[in-house]
Amino acid sequence: MSATSSPLELLADDGSRELLRLVTCGSVDDGKSTLLGRLLYDTKQVMADQLEHVEETSERRGDGYVNLALLTDGLRAEREQGITIDVAYRSFVTPTRRFQLADAPGHVQYTRNMVTGASTADVAVVLLDARKGVIEQTRRHTYISKTLGIPHIVFAVNKMDLVEFDEARFREIAVDLETLCERLGVRDEVAIPIAALTGDNVVERSERMVWWSGGTFLEQLESIEIAGDRDASHRRFPVQWVIRPMSDEHHDYRGYAGEVAGGEWRTGDEVVVFPSGLRTSVAGVETQDGPLDVAVQGQAVVVRLAAAIDVARGDMLCDPADPPVVSRELEATVCWMSERTVEQGARLAIKHTTRWARAILDEIVSVLDVETFEQVPAERLALNDLAQVRLRLSAPLLVDPYDVNRATGAFILVDEATNETVGAGMVIGATA
Repeated sequence: MSATSSPLELLADDGSRELLRLVTCGSVDDGKSTLLGRLLYDTKQVMADQLEHVEETSERRGDGYVNLALLTDGLRAEREQGITIDVAYRSFVTPTRRFQLADAPGHVQYTRNMVTGASTADVAVVLLDARKGVIEQTRRHTYISKTLGIPHIVFAVNKMDLVEFDEARFREIAVDLETLCERLGVRDEVAIPIAALTGDNVVERSERMVWWSGGTFLEQLESIEIAGDRDASHRRFPVQWVIRPMSDEHHDYRGYAGEVAGGEWRTGDEVVVFPSGLRTSVAGVETQDGPLDVAVQGQAVVVRLAAAIDVARGDMLCDPADPPVVSRELEATVCWMSERTVEQGARLAIKHTTRWARAILDEIVSVLDVETFEQVPAERLALNDLAQVRLRLSAPLLVDPYDVNRATGAFILVDEATNETVGAGMVIGATA
């Protein structure tokens, strides 16, 4: 497949390409939407009518150039204000990989949206303005990316054109980023100099930064290894739907549909059903295309069991030799996402994988001070707070620590009166 293949040709032949999910974040006006627009444009993912619409809108706004940021800034309010408010999702494909892009807001008041976009990401792209360097939002988004367990962080030092493509300025920022990552315990990061507006070092190598030998931004994304990021050790399968056709042809069929949350699933594997504790083995793993030899984390499959035991939505199939913690008390990191504050003792609903329970906010241990990265005491949680809390549950949940398994270590908190999602949480520890 050539590098000049059309989007339709690539999409028709992308079955074997690995999917990379990335979230872009950074301070407002650092150029996130412009970078994504440049990626789409320079990889020839933009249809003629889309480009024509962007050209017309750019002219109407008086931008003076084709504003590629408009390819991702879809909300009317965003276009009027020139900022990103919601999380914009876009996809594109290259000859080597498929990509799903989540463009997260840069304003402090939209941190909750950034958490939403980052929750499933393999890579966090943190943008910086080369003139400003590392600022509070850089630290905040790097901390959130680390807290959310995103395995890889790419720092895109943008607007190098506004500092005359100066190598010394980039190296100075790179040292500051290295210090930040050491402080936060980030394990896999890289910094790349780019100019998204002009396309320098985004898809094509820049002739104005010949001092840079680390490859382009796209080359970096295409080279990141993500296969090892999956949890292949802890077999977890939350049951989302029980399939019983009840037809004459399939009257004995019973399958359990869901997404593999961890481990590798094969026919013959021993399995325990939680919370009942019943044991059996896997009779088959299949999709609508037929049986699979193995299913891995992230795959949507149907699991059939050898014994006709009682399994319901919300149950979890697990490895008997390595079960999750069955707990009614959780210690967790929570991002508060509601404009209404909450105090200790509040009652909420909690959703974890496919299971619901009620929860009491037993204790607000501390809230993060983003300036110092210190945990400070707090009596209530406000919008965008990142806090350490303890929760008491009405029914046991089947959890792993978030740093072990992002699928079984994550949950959301819901206001039962309004059905509003008010918090996103990550399990630190649980009392069995």
